[in-house]
Amino acid sequence: MPTNREGETAVTIPLQYNEAHWKAIFEKYDLDGDGKISLQELKAMIRGPEFSKDIPAGVVRTIMHKADLDESGYLEYPEFIAMIHRKDMQGIFGHIVQRYVQCVIPQRPCRALRQTSVGSSDYPDGLYEEEYSCRPPAIAMIIISIIEIILFMYDVIKHKSLSVEGPAATLFIYNPHKRYQAWRYLTYMFVHVGVFHLVVNLLVQIMLGVPLEMVHKWWRVLIIYIAGVLAGSLGTSVSDPTVYLAGASGGVYALITAHVATIIMNWSQMEFAVLQLLVFLVITSVDVGQAVYNRYVLDTNDQIGYVAHLAGAIAGLLVGINILRNLEVQTWEKVIWWASIVTFTGLMTAAILWNILYPSYYN
Repeated sequence: MPTNREGETAVTIPLQYNEAHWKAIFEKYDLDGDGKISLQELKAMIRGPEFSKDIPAGVVRTIMHKADLDESGYLEYPEFIAMIHRKDMQGIFGHIVQRYVQCVIPQRPCRALRQTSVGSSDYPDGLYEEEYSCRPPAIAMIIISIIEIILFMYDVIKHKSLSVEGPAATLFIYNPHKRYQAWRYLTYMFVHVGVFHLVVNLLVQIMLGVPLEMVHKWWRVLIIYIAGVLAGSLGTSVSDPTVYLAGASGGVYALITAHVATIIMNWSQMEFAVLQLLVFLVITSVDVGQAVYNRYVLDTNDQIGYVAHLAGAIAGLLVGINILRNLEVQTWEKVIWWASIVTFTGLMTAAILWNILYPSYYN
């Protein structure tokens, strides 16, 4: 049985009705009676209360584009009739109009329903934006942010300073000399060096994490965030074994590149995919470029965990490709999915084994 991209059965009612009924439908939605249906009239029809939960707002653009044969900006009656008999239009427009025939003109009994699949080409850009929802609420990044604030305030009150020498920081910070305390590979995300460090991470993870949660649900975003944090500490332990880590930057950079992952996998469904991709690539490139310049050109030893940023970004991209929602799966995307999961698993396994099998590296 054919299904749509959400796995639900797509049902369309056949289009065999006499001309009198189609004429009645056309005249009903020709609101000004000029013998033509404008784009606004078509929108009023599709976005009416009968169909507002079924038809994405962007679909109207596809209907008008395909049906307006003379590109006049209006649907005249011959174009209307030609449109409802086009096979490639029946998945989007036929469903709407036949719902009208079934519900508004009940004196004509409908024939048996038939099952059909909804073709991917029927959906224009903007479908991704239609998926934003607060049900369930986007709570993961908010809860993590609250925990970070509480622990930061606890250390400030207890230690009476903004240093990372408070009781919570001492317990949670990633300390390369205490690698056997495995929780530190994750809990360093709750520790921050000063108010500015905390506020920047809070702002970025909320601004980037909440929109992701609204489309992909909180648990997927939380997995990506934690993967970025773990990748940050493991990557740092392999490449910069003397660096202490504090802050949620690994998780934050995972969120940045998770946006890149969802743009790549939902490219044709996003309205501003190119612009969004450029923004996130610029942010990531600037930070990585600054790290390379400071470390290898200026020879600065600032103890900033740049590798944690880079490792978190890589984890966010690879894990994001694997677990974020893909609204329409293409063949080439399956290849990327397998490549990303194998790459991430291999990198994480190698880093874990390195930490376990080569303790002398950290002496």
